[in-house]
Amino acid sequence: MSVSVILKPIPGFCIKSSTVQPAVYKPSSSQQPLTSLEPGNAPVPIPVGFKLFINIAWDQNVPPPPKASEEAIKRAISGDSQSMSTDDDYFVPVVVSDGRIDTDRAGRPSLVFDCVFHKSVKTRTLVDHDFKVFIVELALQRIEAQTGLVLSRELGTPNIASKGKLEPRSVSLPSFLAQNVVLNAPSSGVTNKPLIEEIPSPAPTTSKSASDQSAKPKGILKKNLVAEASTERRLSEQLPLDWSWAFQNDQIRISISVPHLDKEMIAKATFDIEPRRFILSIPDFPTLDVDLKLSDAEIVKSGGGAMSTSLVVRNGGSSTVLQLKRHRPFNVQGASAEWSIKKDRLLVIA
Repeated sequence: MSVSVILKPIPGFCIKSSTVQPAVYKPSSSQQPLTSLEPGNAPVPIPVGFKLFINIAWDQNVPPPPKASEEAIKRAISGDSQSMSTDDDYFVPVVVSDGRIDTDRAGRPSLVFDCVFHKSVKTRTLVDHDFKVFIVELALQRIEAQTGLVLSRELGTPNIASKGKLEPRSVSLPSFLAQNVVLNAPSSGVTNKPLIEEIPSPAPTTSKSASDQSAKPKGILKKNLVAEASTERRLSEQLPLDWSWAFQNDQIRISISVPHLDKEMIAKATFDIEPRRFILSIPDFPTLDVDLKLSDAEIVKSGGGAMSTSLVVRNGGSSTVLQLKRHRPFNVQGASAEWSIKKDRLLVIA
């Protein structure tokens, strides 16, 4: 379930970057300003060195960061993940616009993105330089993830609050995040159209094709328990392996959840580790291949492709492969791996 939210961003500051690889950018057109009359979805060829302006802006209707201890905030800033627990994880929600074509001072074409954070984020960026750098890096990573562009970290700081005017826009937010927005929305005695409107889920299909599709598995499941177990096994073989990581006592600990494997299957499995990569191969299962040598954008882009697994670590959604990439290389010589058949888990320490 998602909710539609109206944003009226307030300019904060602007940074300037450029692309380091050629690409073709195609806007999603999912966050058009309310006053926009542009189609906005034509592919844009992007050469190396193409200039980008990133507007960092604030709005009270973007979900705020969760309450967290100062230690948790500093861990997030430094990219550390000290525990597998998600109770004290810290993350900063951000809404990233589609890029729009503009020109720089010399009249050359450029792209402009708006990265909108909750207004409470502004206060700390004014007094904490490291936090401001963290917010800027987060904005760059989110643009890379959304567009596939690879951006330079050699940044400029134009003496402007924003590149161009920040227009109101409508965006969709997950309902569990939007709950905080409702709490922070201003109250008024004037009855207007609600700032946040719930978008109902589509009604379940009643077509014959859908019923036919569901009828066949039900028939299989009713035959016997052996067929049920076999079906579950085939489904598990198609799903990517779930994993998480943590940094504890100067050790990188990788925990990989594996399906119900017997000793014979474990004997056929292989785990390879390099200073910046690890690969787990199990016969008849998707290969887990995490390559930290790739650029940030390539890592995100390959999430549904060659790597055969989601790139978001299953640790509350706040610890990612990109954070793992910021840590030291794996200690290949001192690495160890331990299978736990009872827990269906492979634990790697490197």
